[in-house]
Amino acid sequence: MITFTEPLLYKHYAGVQTFGADTIDMRAEVGLLSRNVKYQGDSTSAENQYGAFIMMHSPGDESTVARIDSIELYNVG
Repeated sequence: MITFTEPLLYKHYAGVQTFGADTIDMRAEVGLLSRNVKYQGDSTSAENQYGAFIMMHSPGDESTVARIDSIELYNVG
């Protein structure tokens, strides 16, 4: 759980949009973290063979660059 002493500065759109017969879920968690992060699955992840999925998104031109640093993957399969 993350709590803030001051409100966030920017809004991020979150919703579901329909284009013809296609429905797109346009929600994501967004954050800039400067501390160590523990990415944790639930307690049944190992026995159910769940994995971890971290997705980066580009505007369609495959220009996304991501650096993941100081992260612990725990209970992710």
